[in-house]
Amino acid sequence: MSGSEADPTHVHLVGAIAIDTVPEVFRTVGGILGPRLKRVPDGEPGGRRMWIAWQFPLLRASPFLKPLPIDPNAVVALPKMALADGVTAEELRFSELGYAREAFASYADFKAARAAGELPAGVRFQVSLPTPYAVISAFCDRADLATVEPAYERAMLREVETICGFVPHEDLAIQWDICPEMVAWDGRAPWLGRAFDDMETELFGRIARISAAVPEDVELGFHLCYGDVDGKHFIDPVDAGKLVEFANNLAKWVRRPIAWIHMPVPIGRTDDDYYRPLAELGLDPKTEVYLGCVHAEDGVAGTRQRIAAARKYLPAFGIATECGMGRSKRPETVMALLHIHAGATAEP
Repeated sequence: MSGSEADPTHVHLVGAIAIDTVPEVFRTVGGILGPRLKRVPDGEPGGRRMWIAWQFPLLRASPFLKPLPIDPNAVVALPKMALADGVTAEELRFSELGYAREAFASYADFKAARAAGELPAGVRFQVSLPTPYAVISAFCDRADLATVEPAYERAMLREVETICGFVPHEDLAIQWDICPEMVAWDGRAPWLGRAFDDMETELFGRIARISAAVPEDVELGFHLCYGDVDGKHFIDPVDAGKLVEFANNLAKWVRRPIAWIHMPVPIGRTDDDYYRPLAELGLDPKTEVYLGCVHAEDGVAGTRQRIAAARKYLPAFGIATECGMGRSKRPETVMALLHIHAGATAEP
C-alpha cells in the first residue's frame, strides 16, 4: 500500500452500496475507483441493503421456530424467535439462506463487467456475509442460542461451500461482517450485557471455526463494525483500542491467512488518542488494514485529516467508509462518498 509520505492507494468497499442494480454498482465503482479496488462487492441491493434484516422472514417461516411477544425495549421492533414446542436440536435445520443464490447472479454480472473493461483486471468478487452468531443473537431468544445457532451455522457454511464451488477461487474474496461480537467485546452497550463468561474463547472460537471453512486460496477478510442503524453506530468507539484487541485476537485464533481487516473511524476523531492504539497491531505483514475514515459530511479535506492522524501510528493502510453505504444513503451521497475515496487516494 502507501508509504508514510504518500496518499493511500487502495480503497475497500465494505458491502452495501445504495445503487439500484448490481451491473450499475460495478460500472459506477469501476469507473470512479478503477485500480484502487482489489475487491468489489455487488452492493447488496434490495432487502440485503439492511444487512441481516432479510434473514428474519426465513426464521419466521421456519416450522421449527415460534415468535415470542415483542420486547418494547428492543432496538429492532421484531419478535424474537424461539424453538417451537416439542422441537429438539436434532430436528432443527435450515434450508437455503439465499446468499449463494444472490452471489451466483451477481458473479455473472461481475464477469460481464470485467470482460467489458468496467472493472479492472485482477479485481476479485467480494461476498460479504454476516456471522451466524450475528443473525441468531439478533433474532432468536438468548435461551435458545446454543440450540439454534449451530443449525444456522451449518446452513451458512453450506452457503460458503456453494459459493466456493461456482466462483473460481482466484476470483473470490469472502468477508465476515463482525458486529455484535465487536460491540460485545467493547463492553459498553448496556442492552448486551456480558454475552459470555469466557468472551475470548466463545467469540473467537466461533470466528475461527467459520473461517476455517473458507479455502486458503480464497481471500478472507473481516469488517469490524460498531453497528449502523440509520447511518449511526450503536455506540462510538472510545478509541481504536478495542478494535486493535479484536484484530490481534483474529490473528491469533484464525489459522489461515487473513487478507484484510477493516476498522471504523468516527468523523470527529483527528486526535492522537484515537489512533495511538494502532501502533499495537500485531498482524501478519501481508494483512491489509483499511480504516473507515471517509465521511460525506467533511469530504476529502476531513478524510485527509484523519489519514494524517492515523499515519503517525500506522504508516500503511487503505481507506473506506465506516460501514456499508446502503442504509440512509441517497444515491447522490453514495456518489459523493465514492469521489471522496478517489480524491483522498492515489492511483496505485
